[in-house]
Amino acid sequence: MKKTTAKKTSISKGRVNVRPVASKPTIKETKSKPCSNTWSASIYVYWFIILFFIAATFYILGRSHNVQTAAPNMEITEEVLMQSGDYYDKGKEKLMAGNIDEALSDLTSAIDAGAASVDAYILRGEAYMQSGNYRAAIDDFNTALSKDPTNAVAYYDRYLLNTRIEDFGAAMNDINNALAASATKPTQILLLRDLYAKRGQLNLWMKNYEGAIADYTNSLARPEGTVNPSVYSERAEAYTALGQYADAINDYSSAIRVISEQIQGATTAEERETLSSRAMMFFEKSAALNLNIGNIDAARTDLESAHTIAIALNDVDSATRFQKLITELSNPTITITETVNETVVSE
Repeated sequence: MKKTTAKKTSISKGRVNVRPVASKPTIKETKSKPCSNTWSASIYVYWFIILFFIAATFYILGRSHNVQTAAPNMEITEEVLMQSGDYYDKGKEKLMAGNIDEALSDLTSAIDAGAASVDAYILRGEAYMQSGNYRAAIDDFNTALSKDPTNAVAYYDRYLLNTRIEDFGAAMNDINNALAASATKPTQILLLRDLYAKRGQLNLWMKNYEGAIADYTNSLARPEGTVNPSVYSERAEAYTALGQYADAINDYSSAIRVISEQIQGATTAEERETLSSRAMMFFEKSAALNLNIGNIDAARTDLESAHTIAIALNDVDSATRFQKLITELSNPTITITETVNETVVSE
């Protein structure tokens, strides 16, 4: 009986040992089903998010591509070019007529149309400069030069602006660049004769008298255009500052000669009066210089010419002053010299 019991017990133990082994897969299957469902759901969510981002990326790239391709198409559209050109022409006409605000509006429309030329930025810069908005003006000139670094007009306009704000160093750089650009790419708008004269004027303001004389001389040597009497008179100022009075007197005489020719071609009384006033001033300065070098007769002649012009202009005060100086020249005094010299210094 004990043996039999032992065998049963042994068998039962064997069964007990087998059941756990057999039951382990059963336990795994029942527990793994929920895990498998959760993992599968997560995969679907992840794939959905990935696909969403891929689709969104392609959508954004497609829109940006359309924008990038549309911009160039808009710039070269004939309608856009014509619209920009029409605004530019209207703005130019209004600027020449003195309608600054309306010109700015049209030129801004020309630029905003999307096909703005370099000239549009230059012209709007000129309008801003006339309105006193120097910051906006220099921004437009800078934009024009970024588009065309060899544009002499843009350099020249920026030179004018820098002289207005008295940034003479920047102005000198701009006028130098304008000269270089005009030398390589000549334009009828800016003549080398005039650019040399402007640089001479800048050198005169900066008290670089030798440089001023050299620039004025180069201006006078140029064949194109017409001579401005200011080139002679301003070079005379540079000669005067260096004590070269004889050269200065010669230049004042040349300036008066050019003015005389201009008076003959003047079409209005106002223009003739303005030119005559300038000639009168140059005669007075020449008289002061002749007096300084002891040429009394030449000084008297200059004052008599100035006196004649003053009478013609009905300038009573100037005529009286010149007559007094002429009378006193028969007995020269220090007072006469100082009075005439003040004219040279003050003007």
